[in-house]
Amino acid sequence: MPDSQPQPPHSPSPSDSAGPGSLLLAGARLADGRTVDVRLHGGRIEAVGTAGSLTPRRAPGPGGNVDPGGRLDLGGYLLLPAPADPHVHADTALTADAAGPVSYDPEDVQRRVTEAALLQLGHGATAFRAHVRVGDVAGLGALTAVLRTRRSLRGLADLTAVAMPRVLTGVAGAEGLAILRDAVKMGADVVGGCPDLDPDPTGYVEAVLEVAAEHGCPVDLHTDAADPARLARLAAMAGGLRPGVAVGPCDGLGRLPAEVVSRAADGLAAAGVTVVCLPQGACGASDRPDGTAPVRLLRAAGVRVTAGSGALRDVSNPVGRGDPLEAAYLLASRHGLRPEEAYDAVSAAARAALGLPEVRVEAGFPAELVAVRGDRLAGALSLACSRVVVHRGRVVARTSAVREYGDATASTDLGLPRQGRGGRGRCDGQGGQVGPGGGGQGGPGDMT
Repeated sequence: MPDSQPQPPHSPSPSDSAGPGSLLLAGARLADGRTVDVRLHGGRIEAVGTAGSLTPRRAPGPGGNVDPGGRLDLGGYLLLPAPADPHVHADTALTADAAGPVSYDPEDVQRRVTEAALLQLGHGATAFRAHVRVGDVAGLGALTAVLRTRRSLRGLADLTAVAMPRVLTGVAGAEGLAILRDAVKMGADVVGGCPDLDPDPTGYVEAVLEVAAEHGCPVDLHTDAADPARLARLAAMAGGLRPGVAVGPCDGLGRLPAEVVSRAADGLAAAGVTVVCLPQGACGASDRPDGTAPVRLLRAAGVRVTAGSGALRDVSNPVGRGDPLEAAYLLASRHGLRPEEAYDAVSAAARAALGLPEVRVEAGFPAELVAVRGDRLAGALSLACSRVVVHRGRVVARTSAVREYGDATASTDLGLPRQGRGGRGRCDGQGGQVGPGGGGQGGPGDMT
């Protein structure tokens, strides 16, 4: 019997016909150690059962054929809720090696944003929040490009845009405020920016909150949070704003005395403000190399803490990977979070910060999933090479790693580990045999 059955109102109607959106994920391991089958349909998890208990969905009526969506063997994979990235600078991504100033030509921006999004999708993230500069040199061209990319990525990943003006106060800020309002009318989903760069940071926050309230938008602000009094004012002004406020990277909190940080954390928690840290490196809004806030202290105070990628191979971080599993690995290895807590920061907490519905590997929940080679979360965060990504119930990206050691004879004689299924050696927790000539023979679900 299945362990989990469809739950109303999320389960598909019995009259729904089978279609390409139906898929059986067979033999996957869950984080709690169970090995299960997971059937997807209509963009949701339709059923979860013990391994071997489920079959592919059939068309309704007598003699219904097996759904052409079929079956994917995930033996040797750990199945998890897909990550989301709440903080990525997609408009400047992949420009570290560019000669001269960054181009904000809409076609150039769209090409970069698309490539960056596909890179992150391959890592497992099925939703992103792109922070986009508006005004000054960029004008509204970069935002136009990001919005076009959002449409082109529909069905592969969900992309939302944050409008980031530079100055919003005084005479110089009048133009920035007008552009910010235009950006929201164009389709920017979130109002943001960097109050630390404005001559009047408090006035900047007031302006952003006013525009957000006018349009019912979330707020997402860059700040290093090095000034606790300013951060307290921000929390007081933002408290209770719906649909919500996020700030980051807040790495300046790590340079303050513990008692000061504790008071700041209490204020953020009381106001319901989310902190988005950047463990893979700070973005252009900060001159600090480490974009990670004191995550354990913040979490202990009840602050929702999530993690984004920030810069993706631009001048701020020429080696930025945009990999949420690497962000979780860094939170665990450098900042003392348990693997489960670290992964929550890039999955459940990240989705909540983006206003997305919760994902669990249970019937009735959205089919936003990532399968990673391995059988334990700690191992997956340590060496997560091979991944299968599911968005809205459909496989949208696959990555496979093959590791080889010498030739087949030497591997046998010396007892070296071998790649593929069934052998002693393992890469991502999956062992196997190297075929003649050193070619890896991957198991089901592998790809090159």
